Amino acid sequence: MGKFDGVLLCTDFDDTLFRSNITGPGVSEAEKRSEPVVFGRNKQALDYFFAQGGRFTVATGRASQTFLPYQDRVPMNAPAVLANGAVIYDCAAGVELSHAYLPDRALADAQALAAAMPELGFECHLGGLIYTYRPNEITHRHIHKLGCPFVECGLEEMPRPWTKLLAQHADHAVLQKAQEWVDRECPGLYEPIFSNNYLLEITAAGATKGDAVLKVAGMLGIRREHLYCVGDNQNDIPMLAVAAQGFAPANCAPTVREWGATVVGPCEEGAIADVIEILDRKY
Repeated sequence: MGKFDGVLLCTDFDDTLFRSNITGPGVSEAEKRSEPVVFGRNKQALDYFFAQGGRFTVATGRASQTFLPYQDRVPMNAPAVLANGAVIYDCAAGVELSHAYLPDRALADAQALAAAMPELGFECHLGGLIYTYRPNEITHRHIHKLGCPFVECGLEEMPRPWTKLLAQHADHAVLQKAQEWVDRECPGLYEPIFSNNYLLEITAAGATKGDAVLKVAGMLGIRREHLYCVGDNQNDIPMLAVAAQGFAPANCAPTVREWGATVVGPCEEGAIADVIEILDRKY
């Protein structure tokens, strides 16, 4: 028996487990070349967490094709949450456990949003490709970070059904207007939420990290009072809200601080190790 038997720790991937904030303007060449890796304090802390019976996984906005190439670099012993909660994936078995697609009307709604806001770029991930419509600076930076081949085409040419759709712009205020548009014009149908200042991620209603991590906890028989989550941006707040305690790295977005997350050290200094040290004292 270990002190962390029956405990589940879920963490965001980019800018929480490892530093990869390379989507926005003004990014160094070194950051552009960086790749996901769990090292140093985080690796040592996770080895201890596993030895004491803890369950650990990732809850990321990344789609399957942009996370799974890195799964061998991330020690996990619980199903992963992908695409902002639209997908639950058992990496050990290589099997999808659940998948929530956007509704059939998503194409018409996306076309209406694109017409209402012609300054937006769009991105959709399907199979091994990224499909883009009206790609802009942010689109190209995001594709460069993810390292996937892409096709530029019309929204109607993107194969469906869609798991999620990304709207992109260098001005966060523009994306806030897009978020408001989705909530106003399509009430109750979608979950438009920010993964960073430049990416607005749109999934089906109910497909959030919060809903998904609760499902993972249920699959493992872990009670909510022993569920802990770590994240840095708005799309992480739903899972922080369902956790017994929600944590955030010091580099988190202001919205996460304002929500009331327990802030630990910066991502690049081992934020996950800081969380495990807190849990070690708690248990």
